[in-house]
Amino acid sequence: MINRNKLFSLGITAAAISLTLIGCKPKGLESVTTSGAAEKVYVAPGKHDEFYNFVSGGFNGQVSVYGIPSGRLLRIIPVFSVFPESGYGYSEQSKAMLNTSHGFVPWDDQHHIALSVTNGEHDGRWVFGNANNTPRLARIDLKTFRTTEIIELPNSAGNHSSPFITENSEYVVAGTRFSVPIGDNRDVPISSYKKNFKGTVSFVSVEPTSGKMKIAFQIETPGVNFDLARAGKGPSHGWFFFSCYNTEQAYTLLEVNASQRDKDFIMAVNWKKAEEYVKAGKGKKVKNVKYAHNFIDEKTDAATSEILNEVLMLDPTELKDMVYFIPCPKSPHGCDTDPSGEYIVGSGKLAALIPVFSFTKIQNAIANKEFEGDFGGIPVIKYESALYGEVKKPGLGPLHTEFDANGNAYTSFFVSSEVVKWNVKSLQVLDRVPTYYSVGHLSVPGGPTKKPHGKYLIAYNKITKDRYLPTGPELAQSAQLYDISGDKMQLLLDFPTVGEPHYAEAIPATLVEPNSTKFYKLEENKSPFVSLGEGKTKVERKGNRVDVYMTAIRSHLTPDNIEGVRLGDDVYFHITNLEQDWDIPHGFAVKGAANAELLIMPGETQTLYWKPTEVGIYPFYCTDFCSALHQEMQGYIRISPAGSNLPLTFSTGKIVEEKESGK
Repeated sequence: MINRNKLFSLGITAAAISLTLIGCKPKGLESVTTSGAAEKVYVAPGKHDEFYNFVSGGFNGQVSVYGIPSGRLLRIIPVFSVFPESGYGYSEQSKAMLNTSHGFVPWDDQHHIALSVTNGEHDGRWVFGNANNTPRLARIDLKTFRTTEIIELPNSAGNHSSPFITENSEYVVAGTRFSVPIGDNRDVPISSYKKNFKGTVSFVSVEPTSGKMKIAFQIETPGVNFDLARAGKGPSHGWFFFSCYNTEQAYTLLEVNASQRDKDFIMAVNWKKAEEYVKAGKGKKVKNVKYAHNFIDEKTDAATSEILNEVLMLDPTELKDMVYFIPCPKSPHGCDTDPSGEYIVGSGKLAALIPVFSFTKIQNAIANKEFEGDFGGIPVIKYESALYGEVKKPGLGPLHTEFDANGNAYTSFFVSSEVVKWNVKSLQVLDRVPTYYSVGHLSVPGGPTKKPHGKYLIAYNKITKDRYLPTGPELAQSAQLYDISGDKMQLLLDFPTVGEPHYAEAIPATLVEPNSTKFYKLEENKSPFVSLGEGKTKVERKGNRVDVYMTAIRSHLTPDNIEGVRLGDDVYFHITNLEQDWDIPHGFAVKGAANAELLIMPGETQTLYWKPTEVGIYPFYCTDFCSALHQEMQGYIRISPAGSNLPLTFSTGKIVEEKESGK
């Protein structure tokens, strides 16, 4: 009861502080922004931004791309949710990307992203994203800015602690948020949490050239909740560090029951040791699993889905020297390694300090067996043995830390709505600026790598309150751009974001822009439904299936008159965009389609399925404004009654005499 009352008092105090912060505008705002701020974020017409910023979409399931410093929205990349704008998840080529062991899942909760790295530095090849609800990992190709692969994670529930990447993109790593029963017996009482519930962390290998993913192995852990993670780098390469909470192993009213202990854990995993065990055949093959692996076939540009049923599981209670726990105050969220790889920063949401751990001290503690016992059969290193030092009284509600190239760290504080700059070695607070309001994650270009680019910091806030024009009860999500090039941080810009952003990473445009695909070469189109020229178009019937092989070019569709289709037919429109000029996509939509439109890039073929429901004439047209005669880019398809003997005909530009129906 005492602990419960203390927690209640803490919650009331935090809520009061938060309400005070967001209920009125902070004083001294003019000292935060200056007249020079506009010049620093201004990108002149025709000029390009310095950085791409890839931002998680939260509950919209997508990834959005912003230019920095302008804050301009450049693109929304569909990943885990259907996207009518482009037909992602609706077109026949893309449907399989959203296949899972539960069937077709058209939505997910996309929390974090990770950019591929080589030697600990961003290389501009891929973006990885997580699906929190139905656990999955996705890979986006930065040549096309398209999702090209999604793999489901078995033995996982709530894929929040994901994706995090090793120093040379050897693995993308994911930890489960919710521990659940795994194995043969999953129908157990919820109250048997401590006995039957387990966590897992998945190490998904990345093929160095193609980027193709494969679950290399999973590590079974005691039943806790994993939040965030970072790979080691430099001296700590070969290790991975996860924040975890609910070491109380509570299963109800977690806000009280999972906040009892003064310390939870950072989990340290020696993945090089795990690789040794795998190579020695020490892992256990688990076959009672089922998960989907979806990927784009490079030759046909169409998605393929396969269901797999086996993973390799490692048990750290049997395979020693692989997993360790380090106490960390209290309910930690962030777990971040600095550019040198020596320091690991924990951020306890309910702590009034920031602990900084030393990789060297962790290794010495393991060698000298400086343990305070075990948790679920895993050794717990003594807090003092692993601790480098603590940042004292930095703020309220520390969440996440990013780094610059000058030995400084930047931590977000959710309750006190601020970003605090401090020095990693001296542990001294150097500066603090307010955010508006309740900041979550931060993004410094290159911040999680060995080579931060510094210059800017972007804060992603959970509340906007009075920052933008009101839009009813649902307000825009907020991002704020700060200049961190000097000793003092300076607020430069507010800009709204799509969805609920969680984490983001920014990368120099020079690493991505030169490699961006301009169009798809028509001669390399290997789709089985391609029409390589208007003379190759056709309409074919096979039973109740009608395939329309159509082309699009400024400013007509071929064919644009189709007759002889009957009610009850399944119609597949295969549209090939014949353009070979940059930025001339064409769209396609037909009246009454129950799915979406298509957006077809130059040189590409896409397929839309349509099931007509009534007899009559249905128009179809180009949905993407492509030329001065875009409005004229249209056609008609005639649907006759079932059993009609009207022959199947198609044409473009052919004028025929009027005929009575059926004659």
